Order: sequence, then C-alpha cells, then structure tokens
Amino acid sequence: MEKLIACAHKRPDAVCRLICFPWAGSGTSQLAQWGQHFSDSIEVSCIRFPGRETRLDEPFAEDMTSIVNEVTSVLLKELKEKPFAFFGHSFGSYVCFAVALNLKKKYGLEPVQLFVSGAHAPHSEAMLPLKSLPVSNATDEELTAGLKNLGGIPSHLLQFEDVRKRLLHTFREDFRVLQTFSFEKAEMDSPFSCDITCFNGSDDEPHDSQGWQEITSGDTSFYELPGGHFYLLEPANEIFLRKHITRCIENAGL
Repeated sequence: MEKLIACAHKRPDAVCRLICFPWAGSGTSQLAQWGQHFSDSIEVSCIRFPGRETRLDEPFAEDMTSIVNEVTSVLLKELKEKPFAFFGHSFGSYVCFAVALNLKKKYGLEPVQLFVSGAHAPHSEAMLPLKSLPVSNATDEELTAGLKNLGGIPSHLLQFEDVRKRLLHTFREDFRVLQTFSFEKAEMDSPFSCDITCFNGSDDEPHDSQGWQEITSGDTSFYELPGGHFYLLEPANEIFLRKHITRCIENAGL
C-alpha cells in the first residue's frame, strides 16, 4: 500500500478519499501535499507509478493495463470501505479513467465524482495524434525543449544532467504507456453515472473535453482557468481546484 500510495496527511476518519493521479514524468510530491489544505472529511493521496521516488529500482509499467491492475488490486479493499473520488491531470486523467472503468466493469464500483484536467475525452479522435507522436525517438534536446514549453518541469532541475536524463526517461516511459491506452465508447453505453468535472488551462492547446459528457449519465461541467498546460501549478488555480473539489464532494451528500 505504502509503495503505491503517497498520503502525506492521513485522515482515517474521513468520509471520502480523494485519490490523485499525476502527469507523465512526475511523482507524488505536488498532489500529495494537497491533503493539508482539505477539510478533515477528505483524505487526499496520490498514486506513485513504478520507476520513480521510492519505486526507483522497479521497472517502469509495461502498459496501461499493468498500471490499472496494480492500482485496482492494491486499493480495492479500501475503495469498498468508503466513498472515493479521482483527480487526474493530463496522463493522470487517462489513468484514473482507465482505473475507474475497470472498477465499474469488474466490481460495480465508481467514484462519487471524476475530476479530469488537461485531457481529451478518452474516445476522442483528438487522441489519435498522441498515439503516433514519436516521443521515444525524439532527442533529449527536442524533448527538453518541448517540456520547457509546456512548463511542467522547473527549469533549474533541467540544469543537472543526471536529473534531466532521469526526468526525460521517466516521461518517455509514461508516454509509451499512454500510447498503449485505448477506449472505444461503443464498448459501453454511458459507462458511468457519476458527475465528471473537466478543467483546462485557457492558454493550453484545445482539448476535446465535450466528449467526457458522453461517457456518463451524470452531470458534466467544464472550467477554464488562466494559464497553460500546467495551469494547476499556479497558486490561485490550485486554490480554486481544491475549493471546487471540496464543494463537489461535500455536495455529494455522503
């Protein structure tokens, strides 16, 4: 459990768990710290993918299915005990969707709400270019320039050669996992009944967010916050996200 989950602020008496899924190339440090700002009724944790942090010596995930199976097997008991919500950003949005889909299909479980950020609807045609993007063949210089442009990695970290190479390798491996992911809406008619909230940065490349409303019979809402792909790292936006997520969970009548 501790290997997979980072929970900086444990709240065993919380009425709901918020489980966060980080973006490609990253770890748990950013999202796990959200927990200190939430009320006692919500316990926040973050999924730690293999190949980083305390799992540095483990091989990276082979594909999306292996991540989904691990998260499901480790968390299943806890998810049966009390309500839960998922939040994911970018790559993390696709992972949390895939995990939620697996939970619904195999165990009849679903989150009280799904919060997705910086991501296309999983069955959107806009996903196709991501599947063919030659990230694995890009040079370190090309990938570094691209990540700098997105703004997800502090520039001072990229100055250290060993850190930079590790970050690039981790990003490549996560992106390779993303390219193994596929979802055809025809497989299920409205897989979910929970509400879905979609967040995006106003200066980010447009995402096909509207498609998210096709995969739930619940309500779908959309919010655009100032900034680029990593708008959520801006303090004001982070505050908005935390307050909005708290309000949604508390209004779920748990």
